[in-house]
Amino acid sequence: MKKTYLLSTVLLMFLSSSVIAEETLTEKLETKTNDVERATNKAINRAQEATCTDSDAECLKQKAKNRASETYDATKDKASEIKNKVD
Repeated sequence: MKKTYLLSTVLLMFLSSSVIAEETLTEKLETKTNDVERATNKAINRAQEATCTDSDAECLKQKAKNRASETYDATKDKASEIKNKVD
């Protein structure tokens, strides 16, 4: 009787637990690719900002545009990564 009760309890716990999905190899590769692309874009943006010869207002405008673009890309990539982990 105890073994049956214990076995049914363990089985119930096993079935009710959520399964954590593993990322596929292509999803992991996509994550690494996105990280490299974002790092490259960030380095290019910093180099352009350092060599900006326009007025201070134009340089600040370019810097703000670059930061907004970087934030958008990072948010989009992280949302995709979370979706891949959940799937």
